[in-house]
Amino acid sequence: MYELKTKENDNSVIEFIEQVESPRKREDAYKLLDIFTETTGYKAKMWGPSIIGFGSYHYKYASGHEGDAPLVGFSPRKAKISLYFATGDTVREDLLKEFGKHTTGKACVYINKMADIDVDVLKKLIEHSVAFLRRTYPENN
Repeated sequence: MYELKTKENDNSVIEFIEQVESPRKREDAYKLLDIFTETTGYKAKMWGPSIIGFGSYHYKYASGHEGDAPLVGFSPRKAKISLYFATGDTVREDLLKEFGKHTTGKACVYINKMADIDVDVLKKLIEHSVAFLRRTYPENN
């Protein structure tokens, strides 16, 4: 049986951010921490060794695979900052057009630095992601 590696834990978010080598990326991580906390109303929690998540939901796919994940989150990684929003939300794609300089992966949005993005659009992405996941997985509310 598949064991989910990214689980919520009691590791310190602040200690994790303090270990970020790049001073600019560390400063951006604190800015993101404030924005995500203020926008979601959730306290930041560590998920796995390197994701800072906010809120949580339980998902179950048709395949039977299920687990828990943060509603939204971010990780100040060495190469880029990863932002985690819900996938499958069409509003996300529209908002990303106004977001600023970024790239996308399957589930992540990657930015180099906060100065490259529109913070108001970031807040909208966070709000829409949380609302989308609450609608998609209503049993978690």
